[in-house]
Amino acid sequence: MINISKLYCGVHGQSDYLRYSRDNTFGPVAVYNCTKRCNLKCLHCYSSSKNIAGDNEMTTVEAKRLLSDLAEIKCPVVLFSGGEPLLREDLFELLAHAKRIGLRTVISTNGTLIDSQTAQKMAQAGVSYAGVSIDGDEKFHDEFRVAKGSFKAAMEGIENCRKAGLKTGLRFTMTNTNADHIPFVFDIAVSAGVRRICFYHLIHTGRAKELTSPMTQEQTRRAIDTIIEKTDGYVKKGLLDEVFTVGNHADAPYLLVKMAREHSRHYESAKELLLLNGGNKTGEKIAGIGWDGNVYADQFWRNYSLGDIRKNSFRQIWENPNEPVLKKLRNKSRFADKRCLTCKWFELCKGNFRFLGEKSDDEYWLNEPVCYLTDEEITRAKTMPIESARSF
Repeated sequence: MINISKLYCGVHGQSDYLRYSRDNTFGPVAVYNCTKRCNLKCLHCYSSSKNIAGDNEMTTVEAKRLLSDLAEIKCPVVLFSGGEPLLREDLFELLAHAKRIGLRTVISTNGTLIDSQTAQKMAQAGVSYAGVSIDGDEKFHDEFRVAKGSFKAAMEGIENCRKAGLKTGLRFTMTNTNADHIPFVFDIAVSAGVRRICFYHLIHTGRAKELTSPMTQEQTRRAIDTIIEKTDGYVKKGLLDEVFTVGNHADAPYLLVKMAREHSRHYESAKELLLLNGGNKTGEKIAGIGWDGNVYADQFWRNYSLGDIRKNSFRQIWENPNEPVLKKLRNKSRFADKRCLTCKWFELCKGNFRFLGEKSDDEYWLNEPVCYLTDEEITRAKTMPIESARSF
């Protein structure tokens, strides 16, 4: 995650200790896709969720054992996602177990099932944050989620969370059809009293594979420019606390390039923080666990399982020294994309290295999402180290 409000505006963020700490003793943030069931049919769903029971979901006992495993390796936060996590019947039992063993929990939801009673139960269960997905204005959102009335229901869910005292944020996935809705998302967040927004780059997994026209380089740059501009304006007015971009680590050098050109007073501190963060941590400080117990390098990487929680503990899977995909992800200075290895920003970005098919042979690895920086912006300065390169 790239914290625009922190890096560009210099505003302290609640989770800075996770992103910019020298403490490397905590385990990965875990995204637990606790169910494949969902009451919506969103066109960009990375898990291809549908409202059908089954799909080999872990039992309550198995899920509790997973949570205990995560607590043992000092997982700092577990994000319950799906499908729609509120469709899992034992969700509040699992949240209660997480609270007992000291695991911080957050929920990623479409918001449509959060009535006042559910919001109260989430708050009482110790959920620290609920992220509600909004795809654009009401007409676009309902069409994109293939469910009329889903926008109004999501906004009612956000209001119910607010009344229950539960911190809430918006989640928005950028596509070539809704990027022009970004200003609306800022406006709707402020009007709803929401102080946190996460903007996700689309990763072409699940149903998102059918969205065959990815954003162009220029569309992506315009979208990020808009996010930066709107963040700066709303943060200065005291209307927002945190704005993030997620899923494309090219956002980090792009932000620094912009800040250098503007002679930003926050440039040096932003660069230092990004270097401290170390770039893409897929397979290192973020993990995905599916409803069936399969462990993935992140929540979007559904084509390659690192192991099965029903057969081995999370620690055994995550710390397996012979796992070839983890070896590559944790040694990107040797295995990353060739263009990345020539980039002066590599140490603070590390690229978006993954493969989308079934085979993990070297020839199938690529940057997904693609890097949108120009060759001029990434060219390594001949007389300056990566850490101080600033020639634009």
